[in-house]
Amino acid sequence: MKRAHTSRKSRSDWSRVRSLKDKDITVDRDAPSWTPEMFARSVVKQGLKTPSSKSLLSLRVDSDVLSWFRSQGPGYQSRMNALLRAYMQAHKS
Repeated sequence: MKRAHTSRKSRSDWSRVRSLKDKDITVDRDAPSWTPEMFARSVVKQGLKTPSSKSLLSLRVDSDVLSWFRSQGPGYQSRMNALLRAYMQAHKS
């Protein structure tokens, strides 16, 4: 798949953004408030240790299991990996 060509130069007026005061920033009232559960599921990558590299693998999984994971939305492969890791750590001797 070809990569889309995009400009790396930002068209945002960062000097204007940096000069804004808290009182000048409006809040989107239509946006949902963050619950503690939503915050706990969020991922922050900046400054954290980079994840280890992953290996490409062909794996046979029951179709109903795969369908269930896919129905959970984007990131289903990472969730499958997290469950396998938890199982591995629980069974280390």
